[in-house]
Amino acid sequence: MEIGGSSRDEGAFVKRAMQAAIGIGLLLLLIYWCFTILKPFLAPIVWGIVIAVATYPLYLRLLVALGGRRMLSAALYVVVGLLVLIAPSLVLAGTLVDGLRALSSAMTQGSLVIPAPPQAVETWPLIGEPLYRFWDLASTNLQAALGRIGPELNAIGSWMLAFVGQIGVGLLHFVIAIFIAAALLINAAGGERVAHDLAVRLVGERGSAYIDLARATIRSVARGIIGIALLQAILAGLGFLAVGIPAAGLLALVCLILIVLQVGPVPVLLPAVIYVFSSADTVTAIIFLIWCVFVTSIDNVLKPFLLGRGVDVPMLVIFLGAIGGVLSSGILGLFVGPVVLALGYSVVKAWLEETRHRSETQ
Repeated sequence: MEIGGSSRDEGAFVKRAMQAAIGIGLLLLLIYWCFTILKPFLAPIVWGIVIAVATYPLYLRLLVALGGRRMLSAALYVVVGLLVLIAPSLVLAGTLVDGLRALSSAMTQGSLVIPAPPQAVETWPLIGEPLYRFWDLASTNLQAALGRIGPELNAIGSWMLAFVGQIGVGLLHFVIAIFIAAALLINAAGGERVAHDLAVRLVGERGSAYIDLARATIRSVARGIIGIALLQAILAGLGFLAVGIPAAGLLALVCLILIVLQVGPVPVLLPAVIYVFSSADTVTAIIFLIWCVFVTSIDNVLKPFLLGRGVDVPMLVIFLGAIGGVLSSGILGLFVGPVVLALGYSVVKAWLEETRHRSETQ
């Protein structure tokens, strides 16, 4: 009897194991299938979630101002979002195209004039002497100077063409992300319940705390890193436009990238100031210098308030997030990468602190 009962138990166990394996396999297949379908929209979905979480307090104020009409609030949210994010990009892109066209025309006609370098450039450490020689050659014989760096210019041109293509795709993703964010904000209460239930299901009672931490991290990084970077880049671009610097859109974009990477806009603003001092009148150059100092110092004033309200995220995490985001997702990853990596860092840090606290109290 025992042998027969044991055989039946083993058969039932094998049957349940096979059913569980088949169920898990089908679940994994379904998850993979869903991921394959959503993969082209994964970056806009992630960015849409980031935008929705970061701007939810503003959406609530808009909702109250419009008497609780969610659809009208969402429609106005989309319009404002497109104006805030897309309009400056289109304006700067237009200036970039105009600047490149004017530069090409001037080089073709031979009317492009490079001012002679200041004598002080030659005294700069490391790069002063070669930079002075090249600049001096460009001021007297531009074609010969360009001939020296022909291969480098070809490489830069190819990279710029590819990068411009990424910018176009990134702008399209931005548009999709704004609509996704609006849809998420309309159903914010239900989405929050789903997020909390899923977190509790995965990590237990502390799931709700991790969700709150994720919300604080996203809002902190979005305000303190991305928001300030966009503000500084737009102000720098307006300054470039005001003094007539060629390719103002491209320079503003480079400023944006450097600011997100925590390098700052100085590597772009300093040559721009030198150019204005050598090509414009003294009053204009001084005003532009003051403007550049103002743009550079904005983050020192705003970042402690905006980033400090959330969580403490090391600058190395932001830097790696921006670099990794660009390498994995193009221009859109420049913004999504720091937020996602900062979120992962904060959650893992909180989990380790909780584990250490439990071990100390036992």
